[in-house]
Amino acid sequence: MSVLLAIRNLSVAFGDRTVLKPLSLELRRGELLALVGESGSGKSVTALSLLRLLPTAARVSGELEFTDDAAPVDLLQLAPRRLEALRGNRIAMIFQEPMTALNPVLTCGRQLMEVLQKHRKLSRAEARRAALEWLAKVRLPDPEAMLGRYPHQLSGGQKQRVMIAIALCCRPALLICDEPTTALDVTVQRSILALIRELQQELGMTVLFITHDLGVVAEIADRVAVLYQGSLLETGPTAERLAHPDHPYT
Repeated sequence: MSVLLAIRNLSVAFGDRTVLKPLSLELRRGELLALVGESGSGKSVTALSLLRLLPTAARVSGELEFTDDAAPVDLLQLAPRRLEALRGNRIAMIFQEPMTALNPVLTCGRQLMEVLQKHRKLSRAEARRAALEWLAKVRLPDPEAMLGRYPHQLSGGQKQRVMIAIALCCRPALLICDEPTTALDVTVQRSILALIRELQQELGMTVLFITHDLGVVAEIADRVAVLYQGSLLETGPTAERLAHPDHPYT
């Protein structure tokens, strides 16, 4: 498989504290790579770095070579306007807590339609039809009713399905999932994981899945990368790494 994103010597510091030591990792087209580690290991910092969503106080260095349909670009060097065109379009993200990621004063339909109108240049009627299709695709009951509901009117699992629809409606090349099932109960968690895996295979996209749960890793990941205190310890095929880890921490 060809490489979609090459992370080279990515490092992040806040003041005198380095939270991510030079990290190099490749994400291949069509694979699901799990980035696993304890809280504070640097997983979410890595994810936010890819979309340049860290606070301005963060000092970020390295190279993020993203090769989509056009020539390779370094995400860390992209002009703001070009980066804005990629975010939510060719690179999308599902956050850990959908209640804070979704806008509480806009209906779910409005939020989904805004993404479709911005990146796919659809008319309002076209965006509405596409929004209904995506709400059905993520298996939300009564998509027509869901269009008019606000986030606080949905369960945790339903909110996360809306987030998945928003993230995937433009068919991104890369999906970043930052512990998307942590706040959900076990039954809902399994259904969300199955949905992400199914849509990943249907759309042929690359997924970077961030988690602290090795059970989740074993269930869905093609490859795994292990982070510990800001350092990448090892990476490789999931079954191989979990059965025969190179590092005692793993």
